[in-house]
Order: sequence, then structure tokens, then C-alpha cells
Amino acid sequence: MAEPTASPAAPPTQQDENQSVIKSAGVIGVATFSSRILGFIRDMVIARLFGATPAADAFFVAYRIPNLLRELFAEGSMSAAFIPVFTEYHTLKSKQDAWELASAAFTTLLTIVTGITLVGILGSTGIVWLLAPGFHDDPTRLEMTTLLTRIMFPYLIFISLAALAMGVLNSLRAFAAPAFSPVFFNLFIIGCALFLAPAMPEPIIGVAIGVVAGGAAQFAMQLPGLRRRGMLFGFTFNPGHPGVKKIGRLMIPSLLGLSVTQINITVSTILGSFFAGGPTYLFYGMRLIQFPLGVFGVALVTAILPTLSAQAARGALDELRTTLGFGLRMIIFIMLPAMVGLIVLRTPIVHLVFEHGTFTAHDTAETALAVLCYAVGLWAFGGVRIIVSAFYSLKDTTTPVISAAIAVVANILFSLVLMSRLGAAGLALATAMAAMVNGGILVAVLNRRLGGVDWFSVLRSAGRVGIGCVPIIAACWWVAEAQIWARPDEWIAKSAMLFVGIGLSVGGYLGVHALFQSEELGVLWRMVRSKLGRFARE
Repeated sequence: MAEPTASPAAPPTQQDENQSVIKSAGVIGVATFSSRILGFIRDMVIARLFGATPAADAFFVAYRIPNLLRELFAEGSMSAAFIPVFTEYHTLKSKQDAWELASAAFTTLLTIVTGITLVGILGSTGIVWLLAPGFHDDPTRLEMTTLLTRIMFPYLIFISLAALAMGVLNSLRAFAAPAFSPVFFNLFIIGCALFLAPAMPEPIIGVAIGVVAGGAAQFAMQLPGLRRRGMLFGFTFNPGHPGVKKIGRLMIPSLLGLSVTQINITVSTILGSFFAGGPTYLFYGMRLIQFPLGVFGVALVTAILPTLSAQAARGALDELRTTLGFGLRMIIFIMLPAMVGLIVLRTPIVHLVFEHGTFTAHDTAETALAVLCYAVGLWAFGGVRIIVSAFYSLKDTTTPVISAAIAVVANILFSLVLMSRLGAAGLALATAMAAMVNGGILVAVLNRRLGGVDWFSVLRSAGRVGIGCVPIIAACWWVAEAQIWARPDEWIAKSAMLFVGIGLSVGGYLGVHALFQSEELGVLWRMVRSKLGRFARE
């Protein structure tokens, strides 16, 4: 029997909403930081064992296929379409209604992704032939890529279900378990690379098995949280459920909209297969970009989407505009200094993290160039995620689709022009430029749709950030130009120098914002002070 619908509580103030977003983003950021650190260890292990060899190229091309589908059916469109609808049910209807929607969505999603996985396994030969044209002259590498694709396709099932569980928990403002779940994904890959891979006839197969096992662990970790909140999925095959149909209507066009970055990266992977080591350089370059984007950008987007969705459900567009402007200011506050730091420190970071074992100095130079080209678009990657979230909170998935289609065409054109001059790095630059095109279109349309955002505050914040980046440039340049990077070994001294440089950069940046008494730093400081006060009382 359905529970009676509770009378709505008074909506929170805008300051409470902003503080809640930052608090939630902080929890997600800490968890994601832990995952990213393990991700770097995972990448270091794979780089040390396989370098930029044909086996590594085969793995990264094969991994791109389920990874793209993950973005399309899981963490991209599924989450963006599910959270606003589930939030509406949870806000305006009973808990029983919300559970029935989640169970119907779970069963429908499981059916769809299982079918896609079976088709993908059976059609792996043709898929790899299309996505890796540069491998056509190397039958051995083509065959290995096909085998790895078949092994890793079931990862799509587990990561899709994990994304749905994350959507339910995030809608209930429970962020810790979903954010920490990728830690287990990385642990399984590291364990399989170190202990299972040496026992395999082709060691890289052990890493592929670790991807699937890690995806299963990522889903399983979130089940206790669902059970505690009475939202553990049941098997209810009801694709005609009104909420499921609504999610489908939002999801189908968003398959392209929110996942434009992944589609552009996939285009880069296809074209990168023509360059020896190209897929590997692009993968590791994007991994460094995804560190600030994942720890801060994705954390902020994950935290802000339920707030935007709740405000849209209440019809509170003034509050939504304010929250959106706040989100854009926080993206600028985080992403611009991260962009500057990555550009200046790209070679020392790649050298320190990856240049071990079979990963050579030449591989470092090529990967650092890819980092430079990706990094110029870091602010656009983060900004697009925030703006697209606003569109989805308004249940508008058509506009992001049109903008994404234009961006994909732009990426292909930019890639064809730049790859002849810059090689694989030209493909990274094309991806960054396409993100800028996408962001520009979305900002123009959303500004007209909402009747404007407080752009003066956004620009004023960007000005403070620009001044704050001056000490970052000075400290990072001092580190990057040191002679120690030209000498072999001395890893402890190099690590210490890099961490000192980053510490000076962060200290100088925050010092400038303290002098300006910036609102963004004030919000972060209040959050930290609140947590410290709670720990002291406990």
C-alpha cells in the first residue's frame, strides 16, 4: 500500500542550497580524489608493464568501446535523464512510487544493456574493424583488439547498473557510497594487472578481466546503501511505466548531448590508430585532464543536478538561475588554475607518473604534448557539464543534441586539419576546440531561455581567478625549468620538488582570493570550518 504523500516542506534558502551543493561536492571530491589517486597508480602499473606497445594500443582501443557505451547508456544520458524524473517522484509522490520507478528502470535497463552486450560480443570483429582502421595492416594487433573487446563488453552491464544505483542515491543526497565505488574498480584492475596478468598467455588479457571484475564490484558496493534507504531494486519488467517512458523520452536524444566529449575522444581514438602509440598517448593525456575534471568538475555537477532538478520541479527559475551562476563561478574557480598548472607542469608530471619500465622519454614527450592540447579546453569540458545539467533539469534534451551534433562535426573537421601538423596531439586539440564550440552554443541558448544569468558576477569571478593564476605560473615555471628533470632517477627529489611547486601554487592562488575576499573561497572556508567544528565537538 502506498504511503501517504507528505505535505511539502518550506523550500531551502539559496544560501542553504549553495552550501549544500558545496558540502556534497566536497564529499564527492574527497571520494573521487581517492579514486583518481588509485587510478594514477593503476595507470602507472599498466604503463610500466606495457608502455606504448602494440598490446597497450590494442587495450586502449578495445576499452574505448565499452567506455563510450558506458557514457551513452550509463553515467551520461541514463543518469541525466533518470535523476530529474526520480527526484520529481521522490519530491511530489510517495516513497513507494519512487521505489516502483527505480525498480522498473532497473529491469528495463538490465534488459537493454544485456542485449547490447550480446550483440557487441558477437559483432566485435566488425566493430573493431570500424574503430581501428589504422590496425588493418597488422592482423595480430587487430585480432588482439577484437579479443579484448569481447572480454570487456560485459563491463557495460555492471557499470550501467552502478550508474543507476548512483542516480538513486544521489537523488536522495547520499553521495559517499557512489563516489567511493570507483575505488574498487581501480583496485581490481591493479590486482589483476599485478597478479593475474603474468599468468596469462597474453598478459594484457589479465587487465581486461580486471575491468569487468572492477565494474561488478562498483555496482555491488552501492547495494547496501540502497537497502538501508528502502530502495533496493526489485525485478519489475514494466517498460510502459509512465516514469520509465518519461526517462526514455529524455534519454534517447541525450545519448549524444551529454556524451559529446566521449564521442569526440572516440573519433580521436579512431584517427589516432594511424599513429604508432597514438591511442596510448591520447589515453594517458586525457587521464591527467580527467583528474581535476573528475575530482572537482564532475563532483560539482553530480552535486548540483539534484538541486537544479528540485528547483525546476518547483518552478523556481530565479533560484535555478542563481544556482547555475554559482556553479559556473565554482567551475571557473577550480578549472582555470588547474588548466594553467597542467600546461606548465605537463612534462614533469608525465615524466614522474608514467616514465618507468617500458614507457620511454619519447613517450613522455608525446603524452605531454597531448596534455597541453587537451588542457586548453579544460574549462570548456567542465563548463559544458554544468550547462547541460541545467538543460536536463528543465527536461530539455533537444538543445544539447543539436549543439552536440555541431560539435562532433567541428571535431572531425578540426581533427582532419590538425592531425597532419601535430600528429596524435592534433586530435587532442581538436577535441578541446570542439568542447569550446559546444559550450558557446549552449551558453547562448540557455542565456536566452532563462532570461539571463548573473554574468557580471561570473566575469568578476573570472577576473579574480586570472589574477590568482599569476603565482601559479611563477611557481610552476620554476619547477618545470629545473635541471633535475633532465637527470635520470632521483625520483624522491623530483616528487618533493613537484609537490612543493604545487603547494606554493595553491597557497599563492588562495592567498590572492583571500585578499579579494572572494565568495567562492568564502563558501569553501565555511564548509571546512563547519567540518572542523564538528570533528572538534565529536
